[in-house]
Amino acid sequence: MALPAPVLAALAGLLAMASPLAALSQAAPDAPACSASFADGRAPTLTNPKLAERAVPLCFEAFAVLHSGASRTPLYAAERLTRRSVAAARRVDRADAFHEEDRLAEDDRARLSDYVHSGFDRGHLAPAGDMPSTASQAESFSLANIVPQNRTLNRSFWAAIEESVRRLATERGEIFVVTGPIFEGASTRAIKGRVLVPTALFKAVYDPRSGEAGAYLAPNDGSGDWRTVSLVALRDKAGIDVFPGLSDAAKARAMSLPEPRDFSRDGGDRNATLDYLKRQALHFLRFLWRELLRAIF
Repeated sequence: MALPAPVLAALAGLLAMASPLAALSQAAPDAPACSASFADGRAPTLTNPKLAERAVPLCFEAFAVLHSGASRTPLYAAERLTRRSVAAARRVDRADAFHEEDRLAEDDRARLSDYVHSGFDRGHLAPAGDMPSTASQAESFSLANIVPQNRTLNRSFWAAIEESVRRLATERGEIFVVTGPIFEGASTRAIKGRVLVPTALFKAVYDPRSGEAGAYLAPNDGSGDWRTVSLVALRDKAGIDVFPGLSDAAKARAMSLPEPRDFSRDGGDRNATLDYLKRQALHFLRFLWRELLRAIF
């Protein structure tokens, strides 16, 4: 079924991100209050100036987002993870509370109804599991931080990537993370004719102590395929310079990122994986209990 003309126009603008002709760099709109979430206080830079026309920066307690009114999704979510923040996040019980973002123009934002019977999960860019407080976790359920994500990817492999990044933050002490969607090729579509579905997702990591950086890249499907890429390769594919303050040399080298625990080819740390699965099961049981109580009362 053909997409409506407004969706096709939005898609055309997003696909231009990957074009060599879109070489002009365009900084994201200023968001000084968000600077703590950015490496060196500098927000990611877009390589397609058209995206900035309907892009709105949003600051949250523990992360920052640049939201696109064209795709009705975030273009990225930026975070600073530390050993202390990850430890605090592990003590916060998950409480799902997806909500629309009323700071955005009504026609530029996703609606809860967009995702109903869409076949896609509401996938976090800045994960709920990274949030160090109840308030920041609640903010992470804003649809301004959500993209349509393949269910298998969201509930298994991508969750394992998120956990691996948290463990890396615990090991290194401090890292900066930028997560975002990629819209590429003729296969891109929209749910409910409104919200564009990413063809792939990335999670970029920077260690300020070692100067290393790299990114996970995975298709938005249930294949479990993934690879690590340099920031240069990510910029060419996604149209975003995620850490603009880094040297060209640092951007050209892909750091060695940990394999997602649940998909480790050598088995990984079995006890750590079991602990992670137990936490996920406990969160799910609490969710079921809350839903049961709501149904009764």
